[in-house]
Amino acid sequence: MKPRHAVQGINRFAARLSGAVTEWVGGTIAFAAALLLIVLWLVLGPVFHFSDTWQLVINTTTTIVTFLMVFLIQRAQNKDARAASLKLNELIASIEGASNRLVDVEDLSEEELATLHQHFRRLVEMSKRDSSLMRSHSVEEAAARHEVKRAGHGSRRGGRRSRGRSRGTTPAAKTPNATAKAPNATAKAQTTTARSQHS
Repeated sequence: MKPRHAVQGINRFAARLSGAVTEWVGGTIAFAAALLLIVLWLVLGPVFHFSDTWQLVINTTTTIVTFLMVFLIQRAQNKDARAASLKLNELIASIEGASNRLVDVEDLSEEELATLHQHFRRLVEMSKRDSSLMRSHSVEEAAARHEVKRAGHGSRRGGRRSRGRSRGTTPAAKTPNATAKAPNATAKAQTTTARSQHS
């Protein structure tokens, strides 16, 4: 039990160390310190007459820092990538209609990933043909949902055209009323003229 606890303690310490170092190295203070170190090295060049020792100091320092940082940054990236993958797996597993084959997709072979890529390329091609339609939920239901949405979109267009045609026939129905009122106005004008002449 003791060796196991010791290993767990070392792993926790290494995780905290890699996270802290990665966070600090990505900040402004670390960049300013590295820049100051380079400037100081250049200023001390004439003092050491640009000797081999002067060059060896900066070469050794940068090599050691780079060597250690590779492992620390890689550890932090592995942890972040694993956490992000778990979050995506939780979303895929909880959403109804999502393709469960995408859970732990990073563990598939290159041939399987290429096959899934071709399926998603089909979705892209369908969305290019009908850019206004909503996206399908998964690879399995892509074709069926696409056809249903296309049919619904066509029926809505047909309804709009029929309503437009019915609206266009409305002014024609009002035309007989206008022509019917015209003789009445003419008759009233003739009556008024006759009364004025009689008087």
